[in-house]
Amino acid sequence: MTKLPAFFTSVSLAALLAACSPSTENSGSNSPAEDMTVSEAANDNSGDGSNDNSVDMTESERLNAWFEDVYEAGVERSPVTQTFLGRRTNYDQWNDLSPEFAEEGIRLAEANLATMLAEFDYDALDESAQISWRMFQRNVERQIEGRRWQDHGYIFTPRGGPHSFVASFLIGQHRVSTLEDAEAYIGRLNNVGDFLDQSMENAQRAYDMGVRTARWTYAPMIATTRNIITGYPFDDGPDSPIMADFRRKVEALEISEDEQASLISEAETALTGVLQPAYERMIAMFETMEAGASDDDGAWTMPDGGEYYAFMLAGYTTTDLTPEEIHNLGLSEVDRIHSEMTEIMREVGFEGSLQDFFEFMRTDPQFYYPNTDEGRDAYLADATQIIDTMREALPSVFNTFPQADIEVVRVEPFREASAGKAFYNRPAEDGSRPGRYYANLRDMGDMPTYQMEALAYHEGIPGHHMQLAIMQELEDIPSFRRFGGVTAYTEGWGLYSEYLPLEMGFYDDPYSNFGRLAMELWRACRLVVDTGLHHYRWTREEAMDYLSENTPNPRGDVENAINRYIVIPGQATAYKIGMNEILRLRGEAQDALGDDFTLGGFHDVVLRQGALPLSILEEQVNAWVEEVQAGE
Repeated sequence: MTKLPAFFTSVSLAALLAACSPSTENSGSNSPAEDMTVSEAANDNSGDGSNDNSVDMTESERLNAWFEDVYEAGVERSPVTQTFLGRRTNYDQWNDLSPEFAEEGIRLAEANLATMLAEFDYDALDESAQISWRMFQRNVERQIEGRRWQDHGYIFTPRGGPHSFVASFLIGQHRVSTLEDAEAYIGRLNNVGDFLDQSMENAQRAYDMGVRTARWTYAPMIATTRNIITGYPFDDGPDSPIMADFRRKVEALEISEDEQASLISEAETALTGVLQPAYERMIAMFETMEAGASDDDGAWTMPDGGEYYAFMLAGYTTTDLTPEEIHNLGLSEVDRIHSEMTEIMREVGFEGSLQDFFEFMRTDPQFYYPNTDEGRDAYLADATQIIDTMREALPSVFNTFPQADIEVVRVEPFREASAGKAFYNRPAEDGSRPGRYYANLRDMGDMPTYQMEALAYHEGIPGHHMQLAIMQELEDIPSFRRFGGVTAYTEGWGLYSEYLPLEMGFYDDPYSNFGRLAMELWRACRLVVDTGLHHYRWTREEAMDYLSENTPNPRGDVENAINRYIVIPGQATAYKIGMNEILRLRGEAQDALGDDFTLGGFHDVVLRQGALPLSILEEQVNAWVEEVQAGE
């Protein structure tokens, strides 16, 4: 899945950061503008449609050049985005999270849309540029609509927020290759106070207007926050997570021991003098909010919560499906998948009900690695082998492949409790960092062997790494699309990528095929529980009971998932809706083309324009069918 928390209050910046950070199965932005793209201009020259060479350029080239100006102006407003993109500009800074900065971004987006409509001729554009035009207009219009919901996205949640982001960002994104990089790291520590205080001010404003997470959310948020300021230099224990990261990076530099010691001393001072007090302020805020929180969950608890949820569903799914329609689709899909699971149960000779089989799959030791470091190492090695084997088979069904590499890594221990089951981070724009499939190995009981294949295909190849790396490497679309995101498309592709290997001859073990179905079932159940929580006002316990009764996942997995769906309204519905649409379009293309249909050709048309709203994806597939039929 592909996204970043809503504490980035400039909605368009939130979306760009989302595009550059985890694309995951179990992580997501709850920004109201989750699927938008940067459309801000930060200087007088970026939005006037002018270019010194415009006389020699086609209208499409001129528009794309303007898009690049606008994109770069937006990136200039976000030091965090610059780091995600592998750049070292403003390397000691954080984003401005103030409401004033967010509003300025929306006004700039409005001005840019007006410029595009006035300065460029849609009819003179080529097909790809017309798509860019439409997506840019859609994104800005939705961003403007999202102004109403600026304070509705939860800023701090057990799933993530500034409290966990600071550490994960510094550890995972801030590279230290030079003395100047290390000094910039210290600069970020010294500057983090304003970043966190702005986050807290935004959270308090939302809380005061009635946008509140339930009481259960505060204990895990407090625990994560305390984890960051536990250890040296905050106490006499081993290095805290950030201190350990900084020390490791500095000690790898080719500088003198005295220089290393000086840098480490400066980091210690920043950690205890700036970061620790800010984190203690956060803990105090959480404790106060917890005292005033209720036990109710769901978007319906917010002011105008029903309208907000409808807005979120439309953004995540890029459809006009109602909560009722999504709920009923989920119930239907659950019944279908249960039937297919029953066939596998009979194939392996299991006697009993499907629920009995679920319990067997939850508890039989043969399906789990040891909950030890050796078991975790084995999981990472086997997941890597699954991806390597799939890579060799890709040419049978794909014509286009990513250049960036991928690695399988463990979620860092400090954020295991709050992170999802698995997620993917894109490679750096400059190739300095590979794509990364993160597996959460905190409890090996939550990572059964029978789901390993499907999970690796989804997060790695041919799933998120395949689609997102290819999109990032496209040369004929503007950057706001290369680094953008459309959840229904991206996560629909991820779920489709779990199914495709079945047709390629994988899942030869019936238990692995059961695992594939279990993960599809999981996404079908999401349609039911997400709408149940946010529209039908289910309690958290009711939602957990539904997942426990209808899936083979362990209770810990169920609880973690429901906690996620509660704090990111609507996001979880996009997976199954996107997958169903890709399969529908593929089936219609096969019927229309017969022997002229090729999977490689279909996959090219799905991937060649990057992430698209589902309606535009349908147009692309239909146009391809017509081209093939015409012999072009």
